[in-house]
Amino acid sequence: MITSRITIFAAAAGFLGMAGLASAKEKGGSGMDSYTKGNQLFESKQYEQALEEFSRAIEANAKQPAFYENRGFAYIALEKGTEAAADFSKAVELAPKDERAYLGRTQASLLQKDYAQALADSSKAIELKPDNAIAYKFRGFAEIGLSQWDKAVADFTTANQKNPDDPQNYDRRAWANRNLKNYDAAVADYTTLIEKNPADTEALVRRGATYTSMTQYEKAVADYQAALKLKPDDYDTVQRLQYVQAALAAKNAPPPPTATPTPTPEKPGLITPLNIGIAIAVLIIIAIIGRLVTRGKAEESSSGRIR
Repeated sequence: MITSRITIFAAAAGFLGMAGLASAKEKGGSGMDSYTKGNQLFESKQYEQALEEFSRAIEANAKQPAFYENRGFAYIALEKGTEAAADFSKAVELAPKDERAYLGRTQASLLQKDYAQALADSSKAIELKPDNAIAYKFRGFAEIGLSQWDKAVADFTTANQKNPDDPQNYDRRAWANRNLKNYDAAVADYTTLIEKNPADTEALVRRGATYTSMTQYEKAVADYQAALKLKPDDYDTVQRLQYVQAALAAKNAPPPPTATPTPTPEKPGLITPLNIGIAIAVLIIIAIIGRLVTRGKAEESSSGRIR
């Protein structure tokens, strides 16, 4: 999410200060012709050729920090972070108060995912030039790489205040807020991007993902469908849409009918008609047996009675 965007900045950040990097006393001096030609090639995106010209300029004058800086920006455009970092380090050595050298090395460090170094260099650039919106943005990138979400939100907010027309400030602040679960704030930034550019499919998809996290599935479906109208072959968005449609269907499904419990049959008690009948029969049998036993006995003699 970070390094894929660095090349986009390379030209903008590099040429932010390239015009006039060389001071008046150096114009026309050793290496200036190659330096000027290198700038022209860079502007036309002929980065390999620009590298060659900047290298010639450095061979002619190895004490000019601008030559290293601009060759460093050419390396960044080619995504060669190691070489770029070396050139910007040389520029820092030659001009320790030039914020452009620190910003250049920040970009090189971001390419290499060395977020601690990027944080240090962008902070130094801010110290040297507090009004530089790009420095705050780059520091925000470094803070995202370090999962310092609160600090990233603060830096992208400052960058946004200084340059409200940079869409990446809104996009990355939204991403930091999503990681903080500040979903409303993230939705607000994505909405701003969509209002500025209704064809921004990435903003639509990311707002849809944020709505999904908020379980606002109807809004997520609308965003994914809008994105697919603009980019119908985006398989990832198709999958996202299918997932959220399933989640919405499950959410709106009627509850299952309540099952009537089957009554548990009660165990019969001891006093039942059957048991009563059995008891009576037993008593009758006992009575009969008793009569049969006593029927054959003689009566006791009464001769001994006292009359």
